[in-house]
Amino acid sequence: MNKSDRRFPRHASIAAAAFALAAIAVTRVAGASVTDAPRGAACTTWMADNGNGTYTNPLFYDEFSDPDVIRVGDDYYLTGTTMHAMPGLPVLHSRDLVNWEFVSYAMKELDLGPAFRLQGGEIYGQGIWAPCFREHNGTFYIFANVNGRKTQVFRATNPAGPWTQSELGSSLHDLSVLFDDDGRIYVVWGYDDILFAELKPDLSDIIPETRRVLIPAGSGMGEGSHFYRICGRYYIFSANWDPMCYEAVARADRPEGPYEVTTTSACESFGVGTGWRLKGLGRAPGIHLLPPHPGETAGMSMHQGGIVQTQSGEWWALAMMDHNSVGRLTCLSPVTWRDGWPLFGLPGNLTRSPLTWVKPNTGHSSAPHAPYERSDDFSGRQLKPVWQWNHVPDRTKWSLTEKPGSLRLRALGAKDFWTARNSLTQRAVGPESTATVRLDTEGMLPGDTAGLALLNLPYAWLGVRRGEQSAELVWLDQTGGDTKSAPLSVTHLWLRVHCNFDTEQGMFSYSLDGANFQPFGVPLTMAFQLKTFQGVRFALFNFNTAGAEGGYADFDNFTVIEPRANGCGRPIPIGKTITLMSLADNRPLAVWSGMLRAGSGAAPAWGANRFRVLDRGRGRIALEAGDGSGFVTVTGAGEAGDLKLVKTDQGDPATFQWTQMESGDIMLLSLATQRYLAVEPQTNGLLAATARGAVPDRKNGASFAWAEAVAQ
Repeated sequence: MNKSDRRFPRHASIAAAAFALAAIAVTRVAGASVTDAPRGAACTTWMADNGNGTYTNPLFYDEFSDPDVIRVGDDYYLTGTTMHAMPGLPVLHSRDLVNWEFVSYAMKELDLGPAFRLQGGEIYGQGIWAPCFREHNGTFYIFANVNGRKTQVFRATNPAGPWTQSELGSSLHDLSVLFDDDGRIYVVWGYDDILFAELKPDLSDIIPETRRVLIPAGSGMGEGSHFYRICGRYYIFSANWDPMCYEAVARADRPEGPYEVTTTSACESFGVGTGWRLKGLGRAPGIHLLPPHPGETAGMSMHQGGIVQTQSGEWWALAMMDHNSVGRLTCLSPVTWRDGWPLFGLPGNLTRSPLTWVKPNTGHSSAPHAPYERSDDFSGRQLKPVWQWNHVPDRTKWSLTEKPGSLRLRALGAKDFWTARNSLTQRAVGPESTATVRLDTEGMLPGDTAGLALLNLPYAWLGVRRGEQSAELVWLDQTGGDTKSAPLSVTHLWLRVHCNFDTEQGMFSYSLDGANFQPFGVPLTMAFQLKTFQGVRFALFNFNTAGAEGGYADFDNFTVIEPRANGCGRPIPIGKTITLMSLADNRPLAVWSGMLRAGSGAAPAWGANRFRVLDRGRGRIALEAGDGSGFVTVTGAGEAGDLKLVKTDQGDPATFQWTQMESGDIMLLSLATQRYLAVEPQTNGLLAATARGAVPDRKNGASFAWAEAVAQ
């Protein structure tokens, strides 16, 4: 860093903050007291903590969008957008920025008119969004937007609540508040042009005469502002979505500017391509699905989030990425200060974020855990906090006590599932999950329809429809209005839906004994859309199509299974001999004239295409050539031809992060360059260490398949 940078806390150097990877997640039972599981062990729920001093993005593999984070002493707090879901504004707590636990909901419900209750209208994709989280003089504040209303302000002296709610005199789009050191309170908001004002001390409204355009349109700023004062300078982070998602940051010496702007994060999708999209993103009439473009990232890249400094002086960013139909996922990135600018990523690969990295140095070590328990046997006095209602519920029409051990939903009049009140939801979790629930239909009346749904646009459900004389099992897919039905003679059955968020297919099935399940209907194509502004959700529902109150349905033993909670990959083959093949053109890596190349044409000598994997700790490895020529080592700038075989172990230049992708392929990140090994496709080229990251189609030569070598 130059002299002007010395006032900025630095992220730990690469030598001090050596990073590591495991399979895309190693997880444990959510919310339980946990111990480390061995590498590669099957685990039950997604967690970012790998149990070896590293973490893997995303922090949560279910929707957590528009994150804003603060630190108060040794404690970190996080909140995000919840739109129309009630309760809203979850407050999570962490000591290490990786493992989070649920604390409270700042908003129990938002009842601002009939549409908020699904009566004569709806607020899908509205409600609470883009919150700003702050703490000042012992009071916690969350400022949030509400469509058609003025900005809401939530206050508490303890993050666990109780929280009070009031309303500003203005509506401030995607606002961020700064309590400055001189006692003044500033706010910025807007899209493209960033607006600025001073708030009144009682936070009742802006001071009108202070309102001004702070950064004019066309300067590269977007929306979702995050406003900070750091070492005497003022910084505004902002997300721009057109023509692609990226994060910009503006800085000035005074809160009123003038500001200069640069890009802090761009193009980081962790190798995930664009999936199914709803035409018009749900804002146009009709259901028309657009096929995936797996080679493109479109709006996938990390954007819209805030930064925080740890007790050790490190800086970290939390931002989201539009991860197709599972929703928007929150990811954690180290921040590097360069020339007075805070930039996502490592010093050798700025604006890109590592998939896996060492955990932040907060002075605390938390046991790996997830913030929620997803399964619920409904035996508690309250619903588990993972549950949220679709709009404001009628609290007199559901119960956990009328039939202990069951959730009872009484049917209210609705024309279809989309307009049904008292649908209970929770976020579906990726990369793959299966939800199962037992349904008791004895209390249902004619016109009642109850079951298990995937709440999205389009939605689908499987359930029981009660007629005047009999009941039937019914499946419905909103995409084309397709249905399937069959007579049903039992009053107890199990409903199941399996979601694969790699293929974006959701398939329903049922069982009469809880053990043998039969598919029913055809797979739902799950799409990314902005009508609900949420990812796919599991939902339990009961509504009556006769337009009046009906009977009741009882749900119990709701379970969520995550068959790939720790990804698709295998344990790192420490101590084994492997071969490596570029996925760009299926060419093997081999030693050639003291260097590494791919696809040499002639068959290499035995051992020249085999590499022994040596353990460097925390997911880092060294590769020793099987022909005895030495260790794979980065020399020079890491360009083509700079990957050489060196007889003696050179330490960091011979050390690589084994970065295991969710689909099982790997990348090898050099500690010397902080970039990935890659070989130019279709060229019989030499290996380099200059690739910036993964690409969705794996055609940039940085992604490799590996196999254990057969002894000869």
